[in-house]
Amino acid sequence: MLTVSARLSNVRNLPRDSRDTLFLLLVTAWVLAPLTGNVPLWCSGLAACVLFWRGWLAVQGQPLPNKWWLMGLLVLTIAATVLSYKTLLGRDAGVTLLVVLITLKTLELRARRDAFVVFFLGFFCMLSNFFYSQSLLTAFSMLIGLMGLLTVLVNAHMPVGRPPLSTAARTAGWMTLLGAPIMLVLFLLFPRMAPLWGVPNDAMTGRSGLSPEMRVGSIAKLALDDSVAMRLKFEGDRPPQSAMYFRGPVLSSFDGTEWRSPRFGFAARYGVKSNLSVSGTPYRYQVTMEPSSRPWLMLLEATPESPDIPGYQNAMQDDLQWLTIRPVSELIRFNATSYTSFQHGPATRASGLMEFVDMPPGFNPRTLALAEQIKANPQNTTTALLVRDVMTRLRTGGYTYTLEPGVYGRNTADEFFFDRKEGFCEHIASSFVILMRAMNVPARIVTGYQGGELNGVDGFWVVRQSDAHAWAEVWQEGQGWVRVDPTSAVSPGRTGAFERLLAPRGLVLQTLGNLSPGLSAQLRATWEAINNSWNQWVLNYTQGKQLNLLKTLGFESPSWEDLSYVLIAVIVLASGIGAGWALYDRAQHDPWLRLFAQARRQLAKAGIDSTGATTPRQLAALLATKTGSLPVGNIADAQRWLMQLEAQRYAPNNTTDGHKSGNSFAAQLKLLRKQYKQLMWPR
Repeated sequence: MLTVSARLSNVRNLPRDSRDTLFLLLVTAWVLAPLTGNVPLWCSGLAACVLFWRGWLAVQGQPLPNKWWLMGLLVLTIAATVLSYKTLLGRDAGVTLLVVLITLKTLELRARRDAFVVFFLGFFCMLSNFFYSQSLLTAFSMLIGLMGLLTVLVNAHMPVGRPPLSTAARTAGWMTLLGAPIMLVLFLLFPRMAPLWGVPNDAMTGRSGLSPEMRVGSIAKLALDDSVAMRLKFEGDRPPQSAMYFRGPVLSSFDGTEWRSPRFGFAARYGVKSNLSVSGTPYRYQVTMEPSSRPWLMLLEATPESPDIPGYQNAMQDDLQWLTIRPVSELIRFNATSYTSFQHGPATRASGLMEFVDMPPGFNPRTLALAEQIKANPQNTTTALLVRDVMTRLRTGGYTYTLEPGVYGRNTADEFFFDRKEGFCEHIASSFVILMRAMNVPARIVTGYQGGELNGVDGFWVVRQSDAHAWAEVWQEGQGWVRVDPTSAVSPGRTGAFERLLAPRGLVLQTLGNLSPGLSAQLRATWEAINNSWNQWVLNYTQGKQLNLLKTLGFESPSWEDLSYVLIAVIVLASGIGAGWALYDRAQHDPWLRLFAQARRQLAKAGIDSTGATTPRQLAALLATKTGSLPVGNIADAQRWLMQLEAQRYAPNNTTDGHKSGNSFAAQLKLLRKQYKQLMWPR
């Protein structure tokens, strides 16, 4: 304990340059910390080592490395960046170089000018965090970083003495509070015109989500991700959780090991049209969809009408997928109407359906034999009966639903049906479709999300990446494509509300969950409701919302030009208010000091010099020693006036003769100002 206290005392007693350097390094580390997972490992390690090295040099008072060290490190880091990204252009390479530059710049931190360079590079690094995440947690973290950088800037403009950092921090806080209204106005009214407004997107980088390919095990990895995929707000009634299937990629092509969504769909080549018809209750809802870098719109099955999404054109494919013309690289919000009762696909067998029974030779021989055995049953005369037979087998055959099925080999369906008898939804759906195709039944896999959970705090229905699911569709004569979820036969709770496999929780949530499950769930729901509000009101504040704001202000047909005019008017108004406040603040400065300063300046013209520390009494005494430049009568009047000025300051309720005066402070000062103008001051 004594050693720690001694070290803290040593830090407090460091010279100011060393103390300020350590604080700047601490702020820099805070700003760079969130980028650790988005830059190469060598970059994070280099930044940590350089910042620690620079801090050690500051504490020990050692000289900084020469320029050749810096040049060598710069060349090595540029080469490492090229090896990591094969380019120096793009978001990730640019952020990596930015981290390198700010850390190396600390090694030549000698003057205040160098501190300013690090300060402004820190601002760029702070903004680069939003390239990867615009969450509320990131914004709060960067707000702390902003306060730290402003404290560094204020402290650098206090060159005299050793001012405490708390003083600079208070000034930075006031600067932030005073600037907050301006930032709010700019946020609300600055025109959002693409491509000038938005967060850069790197086309070479994808996020976790569904894929146009499915190899056994891929969705199991995705299910371990507990992040939010989208949020829904239903208008009125909502469908039961077991009927909430959000349709994504439809996988039709199978090469024996991997399912794919074909580049040129079978439906387009063979005329297998959607023929969608809906019935029953329409469910209207609002979707807030997280960025996925994928072109799919995750909508409830089935959605016949195109949702209106500003900046995105979309179309429904013949397999009922809704696709946009470009990947969803930003948070989007839109309204949709869906029907859980629907039919689609050809009612009679068409030639194009044969593509959905295609099987590569040489795979899953035991599953093929099982298919012949099931077809040989004289009771299985229709597709519906074949499906019922297979579902009964899954329900009663000892199959289990698990997140850890292990690695499957070449014959995945054989292993599932006869060896392991356990798997995740992708194993079950893939094995089911293979078995149905082996019985000459057109079948395909549909991936997407199923279910979700209701947040009781804000009323939004939350769908997570852990709700990713795979099910099957089989074609039946007279009905078209019919959804069959074989996972519901193995684990009915997977499509219900109670027996869902959960992703691993963090240490804090896991501990709270063990101590108080209700408290843990409430805290999680509250935090997600706050995040949802951030998404709705901040991240999703689009140009359309800006124009709606103008409508509320009285504009009938607002445009971005109107938005610019309103912004200019607000800026002019704010400038006028600021100028008025400046004039008012100037008038509030001590009028006594201004009047005394005028007298000092006038007497200085007569050779009677004084300083800011000279009192009126001292100045009156100086007048008695210099009589050559002023008439004696004027000197006496000036001395009398100076003594009255002093008495008005320090004994405002008494006159110079000791009697009480009924005049107020302002009235006395006004009288002295009038007398001052009557004196014969030197011109």
